[in-house]
Amino acid sequence: MPPGEYVCLSVSDTGEGMDQATLARAMEPFFTTKGVGKGTGLGLPMVQGLTAQSGGAMQIESEPGKGTLVSLWLPRAREGATLEAPQSVVQPGVTTAHRRLRVLVVDDDTLVRMGTADMLTDLGHDVVEASCAADALEILKSDSPFDAVITDFAMPGLNGLDLALKIEQTNPQIAVVLASGYAELPVRAGPPRFPRLGKPFTQEELGEILQASANARPSEWTLANTCG
Repeated sequence: MPPGEYVCLSVSDTGEGMDQATLARAMEPFFTTKGVGKGTGLGLPMVQGLTAQSGGAMQIESEPGKGTLVSLWLPRAREGATLEAPQSVVQPGVTTAHRRLRVLVVDDDTLVRMGTADMLTDLGHDVVEASCAADALEILKSDSPFDAVITDFAMPGLNGLDLALKIEQTNPQIAVVLASGYAELPVRAGPPRFPRLGKPFTQEELGEILQASANARPSEWTLANTCG
């Protein structure tokens, strides 16, 4: 960090702690030691990203059996400082000239769902969110037509593939993209039937696969469903 005055916010716990191998990957997106459906591995990376964007840094200290200490170092605001206008979060190289789509994002993890929805909104798309496959099916029945659905594979109840198959039966004009970070995703869920988007993915990758899938459908409406 550059020289200056900082505020340090530290949070500690008395949990089981982490060994060096786990600690080395703690801030890696989508890395988690929890089982499927119990954790996404996005919490710490998001905190680290927000801290870095603020000009600060995050530090983690942990040992097995001794708990964990997380410290956030944030630059102290100067007296009379004014806020700058927020910059666009669209990543370099992302093309926004594609047509606007109405997309359904399906994910049982709030952070993943919000993150995906925010990326799509930044690209100019109309986004609706659902926290599970059952809610997604109800939205498809009662809401306006969608262009595409982007859904996560690993979800409680109906998984992403089950949802994709049901949508294929009831709304074949809707494009469905499966988003998953798990290698065991069934082969039948892969391209070209249901395009797969591997986690972690960039905004550019999300936008490109969504447009390609939607354009491949004959309907004027195309929906992208994402589940995390």
